[in-house]
Amino acid sequence: MTLTEQIDHDLKEAMKARDAFKLGTLRMLKSALKYSSIEQGGASATLSDGEAVAVIRKQVKQREDSVASFEQGGRPELAEKEKSEIALLKVYLPQGLSEVELEALVKEAIAEVGATSKAQMGAVMKAAQAKAAGRADGRQLSAIVQQLLS
Repeated sequence: MTLTEQIDHDLKEAMKARDAFKLGTLRMLKSALKYSSIEQGGASATLSDGEAVAVIRKQVKQREDSVASFEQGGRPELAEKEKSEIALLKVYLPQGLSEVELEALVKEAIAEVGATSKAQMGAVMKAAQAKAAGRADGRQLSAIVQQLLS
């Protein structure tokens, strides 16, 4: 079962269970997935699991930014709603890499590129992100690259 099929199935289950929160969140996700597929190849296009994961990561990132804005603006109830949506969306993301795995991955990328200073950080980041294949947060990856290149 592909990721989009799983989301469709869970959407139907949320409808049957009359779970308004889950239903609303999954509808927003389905809309984002459909919008992305139309952008990439027209109305009849379908997304691969990798492309769907990228859309879900984008949705999570948007909600994380909203949480920060709501907390800064003194709206904790809206921040909590966004945090709940993030938790629901993360169910569809692949398991992330541990700190140790990330460090090993970055060391491998540094060796591949032959980097010796922070000036080559861009090349290392590109190689590391390709190796991580969407299973690592860019900020976390960047911090490890900076730490190892300094």
